[in-house]
Amino acid sequence: MFTFLSENRSWLAAGALLTFLSSFGQTFFISIFAAKIQTDFALSHAGWGTIYALGTTASAIVMIWTGGLTDMFRARALGVWVLLFLALACLAMAFNPYTILLPVVIFALRLTGQGMTSHIAVVAMARWFAATRGRALSVATLGFSVGEAVLPLTFVALMSVFHWRALWVAAALITLMGIPLVLTLLREERTPQSMAHENQSFGMQGRHWTRTEALRHSLFWFMVPALLGLSAFGTAFFFQQAYFASLKGWSHLSLVGLFPVYTVTGIAAMVLSGIALDRFGTVRLVPFYQLPMVIAFLIFASANTLGAAALGFIFFGLTSGANSTLPNAFWAEFYGTRFIGSIKAMAAAVMVLGSALGPGITGVWIDLGVDLNTQYIGVAIYFVMASLAMWVGISRARTDLTQFT
Repeated sequence: MFTFLSENRSWLAAGALLTFLSSFGQTFFISIFAAKIQTDFALSHAGWGTIYALGTTASAIVMIWTGGLTDMFRARALGVWVLLFLALACLAMAFNPYTILLPVVIFALRLTGQGMTSHIAVVAMARWFAATRGRALSVATLGFSVGEAVLPLTFVALMSVFHWRALWVAAALITLMGIPLVLTLLREERTPQSMAHENQSFGMQGRHWTRTEALRHSLFWFMVPALLGLSAFGTAFFFQQAYFASLKGWSHLSLVGLFPVYTVTGIAAMVLSGIALDRFGTVRLVPFYQLPMVIAFLIFASANTLGAAALGFIFFGLTSGANSTLPNAFWAEFYGTRFIGSIKAMAAAVMVLGSALGPGITGVWIDLGVDLNTQYIGVAIYFVMASLAMWVGISRARTDLTQFT
């Protein structure tokens, strides 16, 4: 592992930097400003959730096209432009005074942050590494975990000193500082696009699948409930964190103080799942990695103490960490790497769509009088069904994979 890290440090660091900077477009970051945004723009839970859903849904639609750019342009060049637009989106959130423009700002943050910045990183790792793909993804996606651990706690604390809009200016400056670092780390890309054919690995039936072919294959659709569910309800949990804390009678800062428990567990699960991935492959692992979410949401529904919530975060972190490696490797393993950018973009669009639906659905139910405790029992049942769908789909498709490997 030490040799692997040493020999690939520049590319892995670039991946980790991109996943970290994607935090500024992720729900766990945007949602810490939810109460301030709702107050300044006079929005209800449903109103804010609807605006968030509109912007995020629009970004999911556009992501279908922009995600395919990773098949045409180098990560170095594309990453710089995306980070520049992400910084502009942060500034737009800082200075926008109009409610009518809020969906546009959310669209820009979600497309450039959650969508493209993280997409560039994981596609690069899936394409540049084959035998060590799991380890590469686990290291590069540590940026997600660092962002989840450091940024909410830091920015919630800073909000007691600085105006919330000023903190978005700080986010823009941090993003801009990442641009020269990306340029330096990727002076020499591991696999320039012109040489991509040399590092290709094949998928089912011993060939590379186009996005159109993947969409016509049943496996993709068996994976959709899992893609939607984790994104929708994982996003909804962080999106509704302030309301969840008040529902339980805890301070927001106390709840945010538990995020490091989630992060440490996620990092451990990320590293271990990457190692297990390189040894066992996605076939044996993917159908079961969302089952800890069943336990997590049942705990969240019934928790009355911060200690119980911390236990829920442990199970949440197990799935979240594995999610950083297993699904990203899954697309390359089953569909090949030549068109991985376009196929992963479609999967990412489904996930972004899920992240739009989750806050909107939970917000509407809250306004209708159904609190999160009740909703989270239904979420747990959903993850059972999604895991069953993955198991059925992969069981049916594994023959086409194994007979050609």
